[in-house]
This record gives sequence, C-alpha cells and structure tokens, in this order.
Amino acid sequence: MEIPDDAYDKDRLQYNSKLILRHLIQAPIDSMRYIGVTHVDLYVPILKYVFGLAQLEGQCAVISIHRLRPQFYSRPPDLDLLIARSAKTAIHELGHSLGLAHCRDRNCVMYTSTRIEDTDLKKPDFCPTCLELFNWLMEKCLSPASP
Repeated sequence: MEIPDDAYDKDRLQYNSKLILRHLIQAPIDSMRYIGVTHVDLYVPILKYVFGLAQLEGQCAVISIHRLRPQFYSRPPDLDLLIARSAKTAIHELGHSLGLAHCRDRNCVMYTSTRIEDTDLKKPDFCPTCLELFNWLMEKCLSPASP
C-alpha cells in the first residue's frame, strides 16, 4: 500500500502514525490481525517519534524500521539486530491490538520502548502475567460469539 500523502508532516519531516493507521484500518484485509511495516519515520502528535502504533483492541497496527536500524544510531548495519528489534516491536503492537497495556517488567515485550535501549534490553517474550492475558485474549478472539 502507498503511504497516504496527508500523513507526511513537512515541518517535522515525519509521518503521522495515526493517519497511517486510519488508512490501514480501511483496507479490505480478511484476517484476525495485521501489521503494516514501513521504512518511514513515524510519530504521534504528543511524542517525538514512535517505533509503532496499534489500534487498541483493533485489527491492525503499523511499525517502522526507520529507527530500528542500527545505522540510525551511527552503527554498522546488523540484519540480525534489525530483525530482533522488528520482531519485538511487532509482537508489542500485536499485544496492544489485542488489548494489552504496557507492562512494568523491563524484560517483558510489553514494556514501553521510549528509547531503542528499551527495545534492546527487553526479551521477545511476554512475562507470565502478560502471557496469561495474551492467551485469554486470543481465546476470546478465536471462540465464536456466545448466543
């Protein structure tokens, strides 16, 4: 999909992730959840940047590899590190799309990532509490509606 033109903020030189998410929500995609992945720099109006954004308890999310690339921090390219960061960010946003909030456990994938160091330090797994909630929410999504 093309990124909507109105998502670009020429003053910030970034893309408004909420507008991109709104565009994704309108896409006719037949799936339980889906994640858009982009290379552009994302922000929400109250923050300088975001690695991703999800529709809370919704169908979709968007993540950007722009600030996940080691080169952004003047480091040499590292595909393994980029993949690890991208996976953590995607799992984190998937958790939000199911309804999970940020976790206080710094090792949990649902811990907030306000800096790249937060992403690097946390694990790609849910803590026991978030895992239990994740499993419960997944069951809720997969089970047919009660009559």
